[in-house]
Amino acid sequence: MDSAVRAYLSEIGRRGGLRSRRVLDAETARRMVRLREARRAFRRFHARCFWSSPKNYVVTMADVAWVARQLMTHGGREGWQIGARLCR
Repeated sequence: MDSAVRAYLSEIGRRGGLRSRRVLDAETARRMVRLREARRAFRRFHARCFWSSPKNYVVTMADVAWVARQLMTHGGREGWQIGARLCR
């Protein structure tokens, strides 16, 4: 491998490693996990609980309580458990 190419790849790797190291406080990390779980549940239970919403709807933090409520109402036992986890 050419030394110029090696130096270029080394620089890219170093920069990428520096950018990816972010520090999150615990509350922000918990909110991000809740949002990810709500989005996953929306896709998984779309036919059962969210059929009136567009399939490509993007769930936001403001929608997490709505997703949890719909899951607990129409999602059966499994939906109830996921919705209860989202409400914590």
